[in-house]
Amino acid sequence: MKLKINGGEYVLDGEYSVYEAAKAAGLEVTREIIAADVNGETKELSHPVKDGDEITLLTFKDEGGQRTFNHTASHILAQAVKRLYPTTKLTIGPSIEDGFYYDFDSEISFGPSELEKIEAEMKKIVKENLRIERFTLPREEAIKLMEEKEEPYKVLLIARVPEGEEISFYKQGEFTDLCAGPHLFSTGAVKAFKLTQCTGAYWEGNSSNKQLQRVYGTAFPSKEELNEYLAMVEEARKRDHNKIGREMGYFTTVDVIGQGLPILLPKGARVIQQLQRFVEDEEEKRGWLLTKTPYMAKRELYKISGHWDHYLDGMFVLGDPDDYTKDCYALRPMTCPFQYQAYLNKARSYRDLPLRYNETSTLFRNEDSGEMHGLIRVRQFTISEGHLMCRPDQLEEEFKNCLDLAMFMLKTVGLYDDVSFRFSQWDPKDTKKYIGTQEDWDEAQGTMKRILDDLGVKYKIGIGEAAFYGPKLDIQIKNVFGKEDTLITIQIDQFIAQKFGMEYTDKDGTKKNPYIIHRTSIGCYERTLALMIEKYAGAMPLWLAPTQVKILPISDNYLDYAEEVAAKYKEAGLRVEVDTRSEKIGYKIREAQLEKVPYMLIVGEKEQAENLVSVRSRSEGELGQMSVEDFCKRAIEEKISKAIK
Repeated sequence: MKLKINGGEYVLDGEYSVYEAAKAAGLEVTREIIAADVNGETKELSHPVKDGDEITLLTFKDEGGQRTFNHTASHILAQAVKRLYPTTKLTIGPSIEDGFYYDFDSEISFGPSELEKIEAEMKKIVKENLRIERFTLPREEAIKLMEEKEEPYKVLLIARVPEGEEISFYKQGEFTDLCAGPHLFSTGAVKAFKLTQCTGAYWEGNSSNKQLQRVYGTAFPSKEELNEYLAMVEEARKRDHNKIGREMGYFTTVDVIGQGLPILLPKGARVIQQLQRFVEDEEEKRGWLLTKTPYMAKRELYKISGHWDHYLDGMFVLGDPDDYTKDCYALRPMTCPFQYQAYLNKARSYRDLPLRYNETSTLFRNEDSGEMHGLIRVRQFTISEGHLMCRPDQLEEEFKNCLDLAMFMLKTVGLYDDVSFRFSQWDPKDTKKYIGTQEDWDEAQGTMKRILDDLGVKYKIGIGEAAFYGPKLDIQIKNVFGKEDTLITIQIDQFIAQKFGMEYTDKDGTKKNPYIIHRTSIGCYERTLALMIEKYAGAMPLWLAPTQVKILPISDNYLDYAEEVAAKYKEAGLRVEVDTRSEKIGYKIREAQLEKVPYMLIVGEKEQAENLVSVRSRSEGELGQMSVEDFCKRAIEEKISKAIK
């Protein structure tokens, strides 16, 4: 049997597991080795190998190794819950990027004291060092086993396994769970863990299903690594935009208005205003044409686009959707079908393309209540949306330009280093979610893959994450809690133009349907504001700061001079405030520091006499005295350059 292990080639006789093969090949298999990549799939070390296998041994530092470790921790959690609360029903318990979770159907409410008990029981299970064994069963026997254990959710999951696909279980001590794996050798390898929270979660993410309890946790091979991670999380929580954004007066929410409908206070509104102006100006430079379209439309528009059939649950409908004797309207969840009407306003030639429409669009989506979070996920939001109609021969260049615009925006606001890329594809096992045929999707995804590969974009593939009308590049970002959301998206659409009758006359006189690129340039403004608050802990770069300069007179004797200086700076285009309160200068300085104003200018007798300001920079500290004109020049240059300090 020929094998490749960690790049080396080996010939072995007999039958081996991954672990045994590595040992037989003379490799050092230390305790740090916890899983293996076998032909591109993560497998446990007990997985049997066959001739021709290519194997890479994995540690906790590897993505596959970390997933295996966390998944084992989720089973230890489930075993502990079943020991303490035997009537609890098990559902799913996957590994996630920063740990794991398990969803439980239990009459017991898992509050802080229950989580402590569960954690203590998990420690016992780890100490018992139970061997983890995999086995498979035929469908009927698998269902019977889970029925005997009174696990209805597992029975349902088994029934959904496609015919001919293996049904596997993992056993550790008295505990057995339906699972595809992989897992560690034993429970004893999970040396350090912490249950972090319990939240509500609907079965299969559907709000019409029963609400479950989702227990989150994180796990590491050592206590030192766990403590380091928990300290990092605690520090990150201090930057939670939902906390400091409210404390600093960026936004608020009000119960009588509704969940997911935030009010932007003057500071938050000012930042978004600056972002919108910047985005619209930059898009205009790049050939985008601004449109303004209605916030709502009749159901007939959404029927043409497919949103009525594929997205109705996510829309706010005004009227009875099933009563066709009366008009029924819906607030727009996206702008594309509206901007198509601008294209259809007159006949188009191949010479008119590419045609780029952009819009600062307010959209409405009926998100589940459990999904709401500050400004990151809301029900009304504003987005830098655009739709580009082009010929097939223009598609690659235009997609590249859309991506270049998005990257420019991310770099300007300082979020570029925090994002990752996901190539979101359709799920061929669930074709009801999409329009188009297998051949259509193969063509669209093949086109997009070629473009992304030619551009050298490093991406992960997200099966089932495509829009119903086409594949997309999602630019992903995490908040301070590690929750990942899409910030910017660029989509290729080869289907919708035909549905709307969008055509152009080609060089040969024939009518053809344009390709469409759906894109955002900076994404949702509310989400971008939230992420910037977290990134900068509320200390916005000068060009975006709600107040760029705060002038602090030492006493009331210098108020007139302070106002005179402020007037000059306002005329120059700076956002300036004067602290007119009769407070000591130390108090004024501390207040300005808490507001995280980029510059504080202290003025007193000498400053007034010599036309000076004493400058304190948020990022550089004391800068000493400058003339009124010199500081103005410095601040304007920083504003124009959009420097991040």
